[in-house]
Amino acid sequence: MGTSPVRETDVDVLIIGAGPAGMMCANALAKAGVNVRIVDQRPKQVAAGQADGLQPRTIEVFQSYGLADRLLKEGNQMYAAAFYNPGPNGIQAVPDVTAPTARYPFEITLHQGAIENIFADSMKEMGVEVSRPMLPTQLDLDLSKLADPTAYVARVVLKHLDAPEGEASTEVVRARFVIGADGAHSWVRKRFDIAMEGLQTEYVWGVVDMIPKTDFPDIRNKSVIHSENGSCLVIPREGDKVRLYIQLEGKDAVDASSGRIVDKQRFGPHKLMEVASKSLHPYIFRTPETFDWWTIYVIGQRVASKFSIHERVFIAGDACHTHSPKAAWKLAYVLRGWAGLSILKTYELERRKYAQDLIDFDVKWADLFSGKPRTEINQGGVSHADLLEAFQTFGGFTSGIGIHYSESALVDYANQRYARNVVIGQRMAPQTLIRAADFRVEELQDLLPSDTRFKLLVFMGEMKALGELAAALEPIVSKYGQGTAVDVLAIAPSRPPGFCVMDLPPVLRSHWSKVLCDEKDLRGRQGGTAYETFGIDPHVGAIICVRPDGYVGMIAPLKEAGSIATYFASFME
Repeated sequence: MGTSPVRETDVDVLIIGAGPAGMMCANALAKAGVNVRIVDQRPKQVAAGQADGLQPRTIEVFQSYGLADRLLKEGNQMYAAAFYNPGPNGIQAVPDVTAPTARYPFEITLHQGAIENIFADSMKEMGVEVSRPMLPTQLDLDLSKLADPTAYVARVVLKHLDAPEGEASTEVVRARFVIGADGAHSWVRKRFDIAMEGLQTEYVWGVVDMIPKTDFPDIRNKSVIHSENGSCLVIPREGDKVRLYIQLEGKDAVDASSGRIVDKQRFGPHKLMEVASKSLHPYIFRTPETFDWWTIYVIGQRVASKFSIHERVFIAGDACHTHSPKAAWKLAYVLRGWAGLSILKTYELERRKYAQDLIDFDVKWADLFSGKPRTEINQGGVSHADLLEAFQTFGGFTSGIGIHYSESALVDYANQRYARNVVIGQRMAPQTLIRAADFRVEELQDLLPSDTRFKLLVFMGEMKALGELAAALEPIVSKYGQGTAVDVLAIAPSRPPGFCVMDLPPVLRSHWSKVLCDEKDLRGRQGGTAYETFGIDPHVGAIICVRPDGYVGMIAPLKEAGSIATYFASFME
């Protein structure tokens, strides 16, 4: 019998790894019309356990792709946290605070497989499915073609792990770009010798998912238990399920040279429950008959030394401790010929700093949470005040709400004073507006979908000299395409008597639904605070340029609307 020829295919973007980060990126690229392929070495997706927590900002990102409704329906919404500390009667509760500007003031907990399913179903509608089980065995770059964004510079050899007899088990994929979202032990990262910088701690933790039998009063809240027996974290999950994170005395289970667990079975789920019961005393935590999932791990705080190779291979998710949709719209712009390859340098510029900040926070939090609590006998221990201060100080940061990008071609800090409370480089905060044509209540973030378009939010102020404003905006919109790369939303301070949408210059009303007013709805319950909340003078107005990923790129005064053209020209061709 002859050997089947090796299959060869071309693709714009190849994603290696179909965990949440890879799936989110593949979905974003597919929605942008990019020819994307995603492969994974697992024969099936995760059925239980693994990653399960989504922060408030991540929920906003799901909403920007039209996926939040299903997430909200299937997941558990975790609004509050309880803090417990050793006391004369066991452990005692302390209240928590939440991120103040979050549109969704809660976290969502849902097992990883269900999260992946949301993306998989969305992608399937666009004809994209995960190829599995497939293992990358070789990845080479043609360095002579790096300057050509249309060139297939990456050659990836994939092995089909369950290829039918008689069919080729090897496939060669030529790709313009490759994204490695293949986990903490990333093959892609190792292929290019990208180091993980940081520390491996001696803190060993167990994780167990189950339906509990307990009298613990805060079982449906995130609960931080700092006890003398070791710390414990309670995370309520979908349905009646709960996840416990349990601190272990496990130095003898860790290999000193590699820092990895060498005797995982020594800490089975029953053993984990024994430790948890002691940490949660005096409350009862009975061992259930069955467990959904369990594991043990060593806390490590490391971040990749770089996030890309020649702006052609990128790593994302646990492979570098960041998330990948931030690169999706930038890749789409390059592939469409709208922007040069230089725009891709901003991926690492923006995301690595945030990843490092996250690691720095995690170092402090892990030391506090894993350290022994302060007591009369142990005055050098961690006080409860220290725990609370860290949790509250970094609340906006860990929620994703406080991410703040540095200045670059995509972030221009000038003109901050025209919208004092809109932080350039941060995500555009939620706000209620009223649609001028029919008085419908609209959430601003719903008007900023992740559709690869920049949004120009024109706060028209007193609506004077609109002709001059339109004259400055028309060449910009004409060059970059109304509804193609740029969309314009006009926002009046209020709806004056006799106001008609059709009276506005055409560039400010590309569609009747894109003219809004900052006033209360007909019942007087919602709206009317946008100009004040954003710090915009209603007499002066301002233009806020929101990037395709929902972050504020620049602000311009109405009289200098032409500066937007300069901003676009710095990265768009």
